[in-house]
Amino acid sequence: MRFEEELREVLPSDLPRRDDVAVKAAQHLRLIEEANRHFNLTRITEPREAAIKHVLDCVMPWRLFSGAGDVMDAGTGAGFPGIPLALVLPDVRFTLTESIQKKARFVDTALIELELPNVTNAARRAEELSGEETFDVITTRALAPISRTLALFAPALKRGTRMLLYKGPDVEQEIEEAAMEARKRRVRMEIVMRYELPESSGVRTIIDIHPDR
Repeated sequence: MRFEEELREVLPSDLPRRDDVAVKAAQHLRLIEEANRHFNLTRITEPREAAIKHVLDCVMPWRLFSGAGDVMDAGTGAGFPGIPLALVLPDVRFTLTESIQKKARFVDTALIELELPNVTNAARRAEELSGEETFDVITTRALAPISRTLALFAPALKRGTRMLLYKGPDVEQEIEEAAMEARKRRVRMEIVMRYELPESSGVRTIIDIHPDR
């Protein structure tokens, strides 16, 4: 119950489906803890830290994803931010992409255990899949600098896909460095949310990238 207790303490009181999210997210964290004994999924496994840095961090901007039909989580790793967001938003369809096969197999197992009907997993590169299928939103927590991300997902952005990127506190320099690439791709970059995680766990910035109409 360690993970569940910590999640019940840190999750926002107004989070949709809060109780179910705490139960399922705790199950997800336990699966990660078990898998971590065999190969390195994440260095963050201590219950309190995992509850904050894995789950709370992922769900804080849930309102930005509400109403989207199809969301891609690019480079999901152990399932972040896609799985926590999918728990909060059962009416949104999530596709998780992970090209590292060991991690992709873990995600497959986790989705079976968690019984998430609104989530599918693709063991391939996100930029390849986004070039073949259309998504309303593409999100990622730690894929690449913004300038590189713009280049990777240029075809999707050109078709009107919106990107929501989880970034750190010093994102302004990244935005400045990506300005030329953004002009080339005819997209706008905006900071739409910034929040501080509890217990000095860091500051998160959400960047919205969308076609410049």
